Amino acid sequence: MKLFADFHVHSRFARGCSKNINLLNISTWSKVKGLNLIGTGDFTHPEWLAEIKGQLKPAAYGIFTFNNINFILTTEVSNIYEQDGKVRKVHHIVLAPSFEAVDQINEFLSKHGNLASDGRPILKLNSIEFVENLKKISKEIEIICAHAWTPWFGIFGSKSGFDSLKECYQDKVNEIHAIETGMSSTPDMNWRLSSLDNVQLVSFSDSHSFWPWRIGREATIFDIDLDYRKLQRAIQTGEGLTGTVETWAEYGKYHLDGHRDCGVWYEPEQSKKYNYRCPKCRKKLTIGVLNRVEQLADRPLGYKPKGKPDFHTLLPLAELIAGYLRTPSVASKQVLKVYNEMLAKFPSEFHIMLDASAEQLYEATKPKLAELILLNRAAKLTVQPGYDGVYGKLLLDEKEIEQPRFAGQKSLVEFD
Repeated sequence: MKLFADFHVHSRFARGCSKNINLLNISTWSKVKGLNLIGTGDFTHPEWLAEIKGQLKPAAYGIFTFNNINFILTTEVSNIYEQDGKVRKVHHIVLAPSFEAVDQINEFLSKHGNLASDGRPILKLNSIEFVENLKKISKEIEIICAHAWTPWFGIFGSKSGFDSLKECYQDKVNEIHAIETGMSSTPDMNWRLSSLDNVQLVSFSDSHSFWPWRIGREATIFDIDLDYRKLQRAIQTGEGLTGTVETWAEYGKYHLDGHRDCGVWYEPEQSKKYNYRCPKCRKKLTIGVLNRVEQLADRPLGYKPKGKPDFHTLLPLAELIAGYLRTPSVASKQVLKVYNEMLAKFPSEFHIMLDASAEQLYEATKPKLAELILLNRAAKLTVQPGYDGVYGKLLLDEKEIEQPRFAGQKSLVEFD
């Protein structure tokens, strides 16, 4: 069974998230997107846990259903601690096989942080003890490094991360089977590290809302029976993990080095030339994902380990519609109108983006938008890279394409 899955989502109880996130909205818009397996997110939060316990119904082993969408029990936690004289901030995605396991997880984690304070709780617990104790509860609990490369909260982040999984997890490193690529990296960037050859690469949205331009913007594709044990096996071994959907790495908020206050962004070599400081104010640049990959890579760009699945590079449909309409916001009424008109003619957004023929697209919408969708599918768009917390920008006119330097000119579409 082909499954488009997104396991890194949040509830309305997580900071910075839409207050309208509930299971109905998540499930409704998952169908629109084309997701057929989604995480609950935030099972550590007592109010959200009570809500999902009351609404989800068992469907298969470790699989639950609501509104004809399949769910698994997931959460994200923030481990903040000191190791080797440095403050570490590592985010983890946790998958659980049952509510019984969730209750035990929450009982343990409540000793290390206030679970009711945030859907993504902060834990004063190092990664080694975190993994060790969750695995004691159940071997069927799976722990994934969230957005592995982001500067402040990624396992390899420039601000508080490590240079290897071994350095972080030490004798528990064999319990870590997968890392999330995050929006600022794609699998081909990760393939440059031989140390990750036996680690599976997954991709999820880290969605803070239920809208289809957020939920499922990154996803993992499985071809397995609908069973938690088969899912865990795929994550641990790659058997049945057939690929990922990735946004452009340049779209992510931390792809290049930069300083957002001064509107400055640089490729790694340029940052080095400026001694990793902003040439305008002399503050340190935030070192982005591309630079960290360059620092840790032991292989050239373009290397692909044998047996690794391919991936799709896509910007969400709403971003393309906003560009086509010359509209600065993907959440505008004009964008949603065109989006809904297209979805009335196709089964889902993923079908439009990946499967619909050129003829079907040209029949369904205006030629320029159909062309944008096909260029997107072929990874032939231009995206001005994101940096220091600023999303990337889709550029549709040559005159708007800026090289890494002082930013100034506005782009056609600014992602929010």
